[in-house]
Amino acid sequence: MSSWRNFVLRIGEKCPEYGGNDDFKDHIETCFGAIRRELDYSEDDILVFLLQCAEQLPHKIPLYGTLVGLLNLENEDFVTKVVENTQANLQAALDSGNCDRIRVLMRFLTGLMCSKVLQPSSLVVLFETLLSSAATTVDDDKGNPSWQARADFYITCILSCLPWGGGELVEQVPEEIERIMAGIQAYMSIRRHVSDTGFSVFEDIYESNQSDNEKDFLEDLWSRIQDLSNNGWKLDSVPRPHLSFEPQLVAGKSHDFGPISCSDQSDPPAALSGIAFGKQKHEAESKYPQRIRRLNIFPSSKNEDVQPIDRFVVEEYLLDVMLFLNGCRKECASCMVGLPVSFRYEYLMAETIFSQLLLLPRPPFKPMYYTLVIIDLCKALPGAFPAVVAGAVRALFDKISDLDMECRTRLILWFSHHLSNFQFIWPWEEWAHVLDLPKWGPQRVFVQEILEREVRLSYWDKIKQSIESAPALEELLPPKGTPNFKYSSEDGGKTEHALSSELIGMVKGRLSSREIVSWVEDSVLAVHGFDITLSVVVQTLLNIGSKSFTHLITVLERYGQVISRICSGQDKQVMLITEVSSFWKNNTQMTAIAIDRMMGYRLISNLAIVRWVFSPSNVDQFHISDRPWEVLRNAVNKTYNRISDLRKEMSSLKKSVLSAEESTSKARAELSAAELKLTLMDGEPVLGENPVRMKRLKSHADKANEEEVSIRESLEAKEALFAQAVGEIEALFISLYKSFSSVLVEPLSDAFRDGTLRRTDAADEMPIDDEDSSAMELDKENEKPKKSHAHGDRSGNGYIVGEKEQWCLSTLGYVRAFTRQYASEIWPLVEKLDAEVLTKDVHPLFLKTVYSGLRRPMSDSV
Repeated sequence: MSSWRNFVLRIGEKCPEYGGNDDFKDHIETCFGAIRRELDYSEDDILVFLLQCAEQLPHKIPLYGTLVGLLNLENEDFVTKVVENTQANLQAALDSGNCDRIRVLMRFLTGLMCSKVLQPSSLVVLFETLLSSAATTVDDDKGNPSWQARADFYITCILSCLPWGGGELVEQVPEEIERIMAGIQAYMSIRRHVSDTGFSVFEDIYESNQSDNEKDFLEDLWSRIQDLSNNGWKLDSVPRPHLSFEPQLVAGKSHDFGPISCSDQSDPPAALSGIAFGKQKHEAESKYPQRIRRLNIFPSSKNEDVQPIDRFVVEEYLLDVMLFLNGCRKECASCMVGLPVSFRYEYLMAETIFSQLLLLPRPPFKPMYYTLVIIDLCKALPGAFPAVVAGAVRALFDKISDLDMECRTRLILWFSHHLSNFQFIWPWEEWAHVLDLPKWGPQRVFVQEILEREVRLSYWDKIKQSIESAPALEELLPPKGTPNFKYSSEDGGKTEHALSSELIGMVKGRLSSREIVSWVEDSVLAVHGFDITLSVVVQTLLNIGSKSFTHLITVLERYGQVISRICSGQDKQVMLITEVSSFWKNNTQMTAIAIDRMMGYRLISNLAIVRWVFSPSNVDQFHISDRPWEVLRNAVNKTYNRISDLRKEMSSLKKSVLSAEESTSKARAELSAAELKLTLMDGEPVLGENPVRMKRLKSHADKANEEEVSIRESLEAKEALFAQAVGEIEALFISLYKSFSSVLVEPLSDAFRDGTLRRTDAADEMPIDDEDSSAMELDKENEKPKKSHAHGDRSGNGYIVGEKEQWCLSTLGYVRAFTRQYASEIWPLVEKLDAEVLTKDVHPLFLKTVYSGLRRPMSDSV
């Protein structure tokens, strides 16, 4: 990389390029000198690279803004190109709805305004454009309030610029910025409050109105900006390097910013039904999602030096770094620990990372990414961050009973993987008390599931050794994971044992699946009936494939037809899954993998899996084990992935069809032009060019036409598969919600009255502390919680929620999780779901849970 690129990229960092110096003024002067020397030779490269750095390293925008300001003194034409390119990029981002790019480019424009590059009035016009669009959108008469998510996003973009340039705007154009603030205040008065019900990390089913009384994200940000304004726009988290160069910068030309237009507003639903409104609202919220839901897991004393607006700015820094450096682990960690702020922020950094890991409905990146970020931060800050992470785990563990079920699963997966990178070291004796809790206690189940996941990542004896400080926890370890093969001895019956041995011999003799099918139908099924046939075939083939994942896949590929032949109907497929579960009853992971692979090979259907998951033996485990839920998650996710992949393939093929049509049209036009052209042959004029070229043009036109026909046929085939997949996913969700409704109706009626949890007698006698979770105190020495949450697991007599109540809470939690995660597929089915499942006969709490997962108001059910 050339030296000027290094200077631009590393500006603001304590690095060799700048001699280990961290003074921003020196950095900017050094970088400016390097750029000025190269500007005449590499102007285009510098323009592209500088804009790219400003967009992808937005925590350095004040430095880049000042750098451009100095360049403005030397080369106005270059800076004009910077402004014009930024304007074009912002317009393209607004047209495509690229939220991150819109937000960052507006911040960059604010930085340019601070450095006298951009006219303040131009920035105000940009703000007014977005404000006008937002106000029109939420207007009931002129706009489409279902798209409030986009309007809120525009206002958020305006407000998030003010920490970087609010003071300068007030100083230079006080009346204009006052007009903007008044417009935002007017917008806040007409928009609808956004409730986090169903999307909060912590949520009690019996505290339904709590989130309605709290500020939503935009209301909170507006409050912080108002406080900042009242404080004279002073904050500690935004560097202002332009002030050091202000005497020079004022001599530069301030550029105007071209006009910007917001994307066209979506038409309101033709029929003002709740469903039509809800569908558009879901589309808007999917395209303009809320970036963060704050997770206040530490006591306020841990962040007492951080002002509310500084917290917002640091969160922006951290989220931007994780967004733009997601492919560079080391670089990401380095930037996160070196933010341009003057106060410590380890606790805020941990809360921000966990808020993303647990963000609902889904995190911006795969959970594995956050695992790696946390690991690298522990290595980068070995004296501070590991203790902060441990404190976060303890705080979340203390409130685990109120943690959303999907978040609980993510936390289990993250923590088990995190420990696997640190020799599985954890003070397990702190959690040994969970053995005194009932088997359904959330804390006990949490520890049990972590140990099960750790065994998957290592081996049983290693995990047993890791809990030596609390040997009693061995009770929660899973079985050693060996297969439960019925015919390892003659205990399973001499006849079955002999048949199994014969089948093993056939497989070892490499008989084809057709030959084995023939033997099964003639010698086993006809003689011994279906039950014995199923048991012998499935148990034997699974045993042959039990050595490894590869062995299992090989067996299913070679002999899946045998299983398919004897398990053709859904009832038989349910029995097949039961047999698989029996064989791997000691190994949850292999159970899930075997069933998932069988679904992949179309040996079992997703509907059969739903039926099996909701069989009585599995329903009894809903609140004490993740085993049935893992199988169900895999089945729904695989079905969803099929339809998602088909959508992508169809979209690609449609683009290919347009390209092929263009090529065919061009080839035909060339051929027609050649055919109409007069050519002299033997002195006589004839139509058409020379035969060789005509033959080549005709061949090219035919080939282009054939390619177009081929692509159209592929598209038609994909559309047929897509139609089939749509039918499959519709049947799956209808079956799933019918099953949920069926198993919940009686327990809910018994455990809840008027939507209120009926507690056990022991619970009624226990004092419950109802203070807000943010007041939870931590022991300074080891970060242990001093008091449990109101509905935590620990008390004098054990867990305060009875088994039936906990079963209901857990199952409803999974209803909400599935609804929330697959809302984009469920909304098109809402009418059918209302007609067949969500009728007036369903329990109100089940209905409320489904509605909250869809963010659908309960008024729609009236």
